[in-house]
Amino acid sequence: MARIDESFTFKPLRIATLTVSDTRDKANDKSGDVLEDMIREAGHALVKREIVTDDLTQIRAKVESWIADAGVDVVITTGGTGFTGRDVTPDAVKPLFEKEIEGFSVIFHMLSFKSVETSTIQSRACGGTANGTYIFCLPGSPGACKDAWNGILKWQLDARHRPCNLVDIMPRLKETR
Repeated sequence: MARIDESFTFKPLRIATLTVSDTRDKANDKSGDVLEDMIREAGHALVKREIVTDDLTQIRAKVESWIADAGVDVVITTGGTGFTGRDVTPDAVKPLFEKEIEGFSVIFHMLSFKSVETSTIQSRACGGTANGTYIFCLPGSPGACKDAWNGILKWQLDARHRPCNLVDIMPRLKETR
């Protein structure tokens, strides 16, 4: 069970969200809206929010620009994690990972199974790090975004979470041997 230790200080992170879809725009981007609301409610700053089509080059370029931006700590994408020909988000983003956060996918699927049962196998949700930035690729449904945020990200992106969290190790993500 997630535990918040109030004796530690909350550290707001700078989060960018990218909706990947051929059919969404600002007026109907429900998953982007859900992520924005949850990010702000948690006390973090939404520093960028954009929408791109299901195009590998566009997705990679946007994420690459954000991981190069010192003003972005976390990138969360929503959409394009399925199996169809246009679902290319993990294909665009995984080559950017310096390290994959394999446990993110495992825990996401465990949580998702409670909501959508075996349909969770239709997602290639993933997480990783690049240039000191955390990157998480979520499915395009509001429910999947809620599962990932409420079950994993809300806790791991909170410096008060114990026994450990992703915020505490951020200063060491760029270490080399």
